[in-house]
Amino acid sequence: MTRKQKRLAVVLGGVSFITVAVLLVMFAFSQSVAYFFMPSDLATTEVRPGTRIRLGGLVAEGSVKRDQGSTVRFTVTDGKGNVPVSYTGILPDLFREGQGVVTEGAFDDSHAFVADSVLAKHDETYMPKDVADRLKKDGVWEDGKGKSSQAAPAVRQGVAQGGTPADGAATQGVVRQ
Repeated sequence: MTRKQKRLAVVLGGVSFITVAVLLVMFAFSQSVAYFFMPSDLATTEVRPGTRIRLGGLVAEGSVKRDQGSTVRFTVTDGKGNVPVSYTGILPDLFREGQGVVTEGAFDDSHAFVADSVLAKHDETYMPKDVADRLKKDGVWEDGKGKSSQAAPAVRQGVAQGGTPADGAATQGVVRQ
């Protein structure tokens, strides 16, 4: 092999290695992506059963029903659309009707949304920016107003006394406005 052929072989080997590495990373990311939807988005978008998504909005008034065990059924709404949700597990302390919520899960074969995680938000301060922006745009939420802002003074008082937000786990990855 000449010197030129050796150099070409090294360059081609390096390019091949980088290409394989990029393809593996892209494949891993495509498997872990969970797209974010509001209930009104699901009326116009086809989501296949088993596809993981994030569903955000408000817990509809009068929709929380507790089944046997730790299974809870509730409806997530954005004022334009509603999606019934089933969740088995322990709900966050701040979960209640009229509050902001982000659920993550998938639709089953019967088109029922089955959540495997639920994050409750007590007001727009700790709500993910994309959820708060969409709710404000749709006229469902206004800054400092709404039923969910009633819970905020007690939590803020606890923070002012040296505590932490009661919803510490739910505030991870959240943009404060």
